Amino acid sequence: MKELLLDKSFNDQRHPYHLVDPSPWPLLGSLGGLGMTFGGVMYMHNYSGGWSFFCLGFCAILYTMYVWWRDIIREGTFEGQHTFAVQQGLRQGVLLFIVSEIMFFFAFFLGIF
Repeated sequence: MKELLLDKSFNDQRHPYHLVDPSPWPLLGSLGGLGMTFGGVMYMHNYSGGWSFFCLGFCAILYTMYVWWRDIIREGTFEGQHTFAVQQGLRQGVLLFIVSEIMFFFAFFLGIF
């Protein structure tokens, strides 16, 4: 069984890209963020249950992070979905994100000074 999980040849697709399956985690994460926002506002305005609502939203976000990253690791290691083209795309996406953040902060501080 271990050899079957580590063998990446059972991936039966005709292209090098990974088409993701539908996932409930973006919805759960957004509801957790909404719960954190409402809970934080309720807590700051001294409503009862505001802190509990904030903590519930925070726990939902932590749970979403755990299960989403678990699914990504499973797709890349056991299912063999992260081919070379997918890995290159992930690397380029992270690089473009970092460059865009550098450009944003450069423009922001240039505007201040």
